[in-house]
Amino acid sequence: MANAPPNLTPDERRVLERLADRVVELRMEVPAILTLETARPLSLLAGQTMTFFEPVVQALFRVSDFRLYASLIERRECLELLARMIETRADDAHARRRAGTTAGAAGTPAARAGTPPGPRA
Repeated sequence: MANAPPNLTPDERRVLERLADRVVELRMEVPAILTLETARPLSLLAGQTMTFFEPVVQALFRVSDFRLYASLIERRECLELLARMIETRADDAHARRRAGTTAGAAGTPAARAGTPPGPRA
């Protein structure tokens, strides 16, 4: 069942994109998607909890856009969009890493000679 993309402001989209980029940068795609999918039924409670703890978090950490994160987490369609963003960025990053590995391996003398690389004497 495909849902229409949520109506997001440019700031909301920017926050979701930044979060998805950071998750992929840390290579935490699988735990993040698992958490998003598992916690989807509790999204309203999670957003309200974040709002409740906002003064404590703001006192301890520099978290810009915290209130915006909390409001986005309350919306289930935003969680689905975030999961899709993470999946797309992870696929792109994996393809780039694979292309880089293949290009790097093709440049080795063993790969050019058609022999598998072995231990060096």
